[in-house]
Amino acid sequence: MRLYRLVLAGFGLAFWLPAMAAVLNVQVLDDHGKPIGDAVVSMVASAATAGDPPALPVAQTKIIDQRRETFLPYVEIFRPGDRVVFRNSDTTRHHVYSFSPTRSFEMVVRPGRSTAPLLLDRAGIVAVGCNIHDHMRNWLFVSSAPWLAITDAAGQVRFDAMPVGKYTVTVWHPQLSPRQPPVERQLDVPADRADMKLPVTLSLLPDPRMPMDHNRMQY
Repeated sequence: MRLYRLVLAGFGLAFWLPAMAAVLNVQVLDDHGKPIGDAVVSMVASAATAGDPPALPVAQTKIIDQRRETFLPYVEIFRPGDRVVFRNSDTTRHHVYSFSPTRSFEMVVRPGRSTAPLLLDRAGIVAVGCNIHDHMRNWLFVSSAPWLAITDAAGQVRFDAMPVGKYTVTVWHPQLSPRQPPVERQLDVPADRADMKLPVTLSLLPDPRMPMDHNRMQY
């Protein structure tokens, strides 16, 4: 009888334990197997996916710094309703602008100053430059996708607590050819919710922030 009760207790414990959440690791590499940082990975679920997507964070204000005639970071992600501030940490003036349909603007930023917060109210990609220093480039990726992240220097992002279901994973990088759309992958998270890995390969153009080197492709 005691053994029977222990068995029942074990079944009860198993019944009440929450199901393990899936973990997705995305690895983005170039044609030579080198990791690609600053790639934006977004993910949307099909209508049949079980569970709720993560709640979008409250609106934020993020700073894009200008240091040594470089925008930092090179790529930043935003949600519609977020704001961006451009800060000038250089000793020279910058003329920040964008002609992107998602958000166009033009602002002179003097040394040691910052712009007023600029509202990003629509999803899309905003290409930013400096009208004084042509080599300065920056990209604002505005998206309402429930899962959204940027690859680190190792070319990786990790998504936790993935519900069971089918997903479309999209990978974008500013150095993709204009004729090449973002790379899409279909993903099926199984019922056992095992850890998953998704490798993605991108072919990139040279980094526009660097002098052109015809003997070597850089990013």
